[in-house]
Amino acid sequence: MDNRPIGVFDSGLGGLTAVKELVRVLPGERILYFGDTGRVPYGTRSRETLIRYTREDIAFLSSQGVKRILIACGTASTVLDAIDPDPLIPVSGVLYAASRRAVAATKNGRIGLIATASSIRSGLYEKIISSLLPSAEVVSRATPLLVPLIEAGRIHPGDVVCETVVREYLAPIRDAGVDVLILGCTHYPIIRGIIAAEMGSGVTLIDAGAAAVEEVKTSLENADALSDGRDPGVSFFVTDFPEGFAAVGSMFLGSEIAGRTVKIDLSEKFTAH
Repeated sequence: MDNRPIGVFDSGLGGLTAVKELVRVLPGERILYFGDTGRVPYGTRSRETLIRYTREDIAFLSSQGVKRILIACGTASTVLDAIDPDPLIPVSGVLYAASRRAVAATKNGRIGLIATASSIRSGLYEKIISSLLPSAEVVSRATPLLVPLIEAGRIHPGDVVCETVVREYLAPIRDAGVDVLILGCTHYPIIRGIIAAEMGSGVTLIDAGAAAVEEVKTSLENADALSDGRDPGVSFFVTDFPEGFAAVGSMFLGSEIAGRTVKIDLSEKFTAH
């Protein structure tokens, strides 16, 4: 048994979909969520900048006494190989979990992927999937307009703008005959219904955050590191504009988080060198 909290971070709001899943599958756990809202977006940053940001995010959560860290950000997960975290605090991202689930789900070996420009540019999904299923064909596309649309609340079926953008992005992936589509950014499950309608019933959608959460759950169970369930709940930390985070974050979580968000300054104490 381990009553320390689980740490989760993202560049902003998207990781809240993973938090929502964590609360669902591990309702007895205490969760600390950190959104780097002062430096969002990560999706357009260089690899060097991403490594620095990710190290600093991990350093902050480690300072809070967490037992495990989930990088609920597809972009930051692409630099996990370059991070040297505290060996006593396991750190995992979303890429491997999503890739494993996609390989297990595909029947024809054609896997679609939508993600940020940095995630696509890294080529890591293709590398991981190829190592698991050498015959697989990955059809990927960067979808940079989806995050701002989602954060602007353009998320409901029937929203002409969102549906038009989704249709344009997904057309070449759908036409390639994929039978699995990885939602490689944790924002995307918010518009899962719109994406599913565009891809059709024959395509399995893989939520990268949910896949990673399931592996975190299994890992904690195997290590006998679940909490006793006496102090569950979620605490929120951001680097800028907590009021805006709370307003939009409530939409992501499906519950009100106003008044529960603390602003912190990474430069004062938690910067990783």
